[in-house]
Amino acid sequence: MLKVKGISKIYDSPCGKKQVLEDISFTVQNGEILGITGKSGSGKSTLLKILRGIETFDSGTIEIDETAISPDMGQTGQRFLMSNSALHLQRNFSLWSGKAVENIIRRLYYAREGYEALPDNDHPLYDEMYEEAMAYLGIVGLKEKALHFSGALSGGEKQRLILARQLASRPSVLLLDEPVTMAGPDSKQQILDIILLLKEKLNIPILVVSHLPEILSYLADDMLCIDEGKIVASGDSGQVLDKFLHGMADKKPLGTFSEEVCVRAENLAKRYSLWRVGEVLDLKDISLSVNRGEILGLIGPSGSGKTTLLRMLAGLLEPQSGRVLYSLEDNWIDISRFSPQRMEMRRRMSIMHQEFTLSPHSTIGQHIAFKLRLKRQGAIEHARQKAEELGISEKMLDTIYQLPDMAEAEKEQSLSKMGLTPQVYLELFPAWPQLDVAKYAEPVFDALDLSPDILEKKPAQISGGEHVRSYIAVSLATSPDILMLDEPFGDLDPITLRDVTNSLKEINRRFGTTIVFVSHHMDFVKEVAHRAVLLSGGSVIEEGDARQVCDKFIESTGVTYIGKGIDGMISK
Repeated sequence: MLKVKGISKIYDSPCGKKQVLEDISFTVQNGEILGITGKSGSGKSTLLKILRGIETFDSGTIEIDETAISPDMGQTGQRFLMSNSALHLQRNFSLWSGKAVENIIRRLYYAREGYEALPDNDHPLYDEMYEEAMAYLGIVGLKEKALHFSGALSGGEKQRLILARQLASRPSVLLLDEPVTMAGPDSKQQILDIILLLKEKLNIPILVVSHLPEILSYLADDMLCIDEGKIVASGDSGQVLDKFLHGMADKKPLGTFSEEVCVRAENLAKRYSLWRVGEVLDLKDISLSVNRGEILGLIGPSGSGKTTLLRMLAGLLEPQSGRVLYSLEDNWIDISRFSPQRMEMRRRMSIMHQEFTLSPHSTIGQHIAFKLRLKRQGAIEHARQKAEELGISEKMLDTIYQLPDMAEAEKEQSLSKMGLTPQVYLELFPAWPQLDVAKYAEPVFDALDLSPDILEKKPAQISGGEHVRSYIAVSLATSPDILMLDEPFGDLDPITLRDVTNSLKEINRRFGTTIVFVSHHMDFVKEVAHRAVLLSGGSVIEEGDARQVCDKFIESTGVTYIGKGIDGMISK
């Protein structure tokens, strides 16, 4: 049993002291699931970190199976919490690069030796640990992926592997922070049913933090709603969710779009295979078009190739065959292969990744200024002149130019391979004299309902919802023709997500921005997209009206957790 009494936590922030939790108290019985919801930044994740022992607290007690931990116990108390709990953090894909089964073996080795390592095959306990690891993979439905490398797993599969690693530590309390954020409806159902199975098998307290009302409605025996660090509602999940969702804004209508095609994908193919495993992804003969000013959603089961397709559409990944054509001033440019015109097309695009983040050391205004340096009118011409002076070829310059649109780790690795550092951007794309960032930001900030004051703030000084909208503002400040989004909003609460959804529709309506995105969140796709494309088995199997395609996909998966959707949870 878990008893939490009077937990409070104060942070030192750049703006002074901030109380993130105040007098939090609740009890979770063995074999019970407590759901926790609330707006982004309300303190939910901080609470789980405190219960895990990786964050200190200022007052109160945490009792696990009649052992009480208080702040004055220091590291002794933290070690007790860490040895008796397991935590799955949101958007945390921290896995070893080896095979899935080896990730579990490492955790089992930790339980025996006190540190994670992969024992040799001739270790006296290797066979025993291997069998135990396979059993945990079986519980989370990944037994057939045991020999797959973790990096080749889909987002949903990675989350199941992380859950298996947590189970291998044999916790007394299981803490799950957004456990299904990056999973498709089918994988979500699998993970949720696994959690319900664990409730019966483990008979321990389970806490689930989620922004998805349908998840908590499906899982939770009881619920809490936290707002600004305080419990503002508790009890029956239906009543708590109803109270929480009443703060949601009304939907804005979708705008219209042109019949002119601006992107054409023709017969794209991309295949991935692993030694000793075989084929893990085979996209074949993918053809689709995107109209100017359209919002298009890519949906499908986890591992169906949605992100791979989006990366090919964005020119970040070269297909093995086929091409991606963009309309550029009455010409068609193949963005999947090098040409002198490709940089100009990239200049007119902006991309947000699953792992999007803003540097904590720069203000929002400084982020926008850097983006403007790369994508303003005349930036490419100046870079070409400077590249010639530095002995950088046109093809290498093309690669350098695409890197800021890639995930940070990928960008750093590519620069290193070329023998370059981020300093090259200062040389090729110098600061713009007398740059009025506020002038460029004003129309986008207005459409996103952001205060101009945010330009002077760093990410730590703004809320979670403002962070997401600020990142969108950075992406849009250069007035791109096309915005591509890879599941960037999966961990937003429904109230903030509605605000962001309305903002995207306003951006699309006001500026005519073409938007292509990947999402597992069917309510979001139905609300924001004109059209949806359904991928499965390496092919496009359906495309058309977003609501109809989403409903068909949900029906095909046979999932039961979705229920009435968000609108059906709010009392009239």
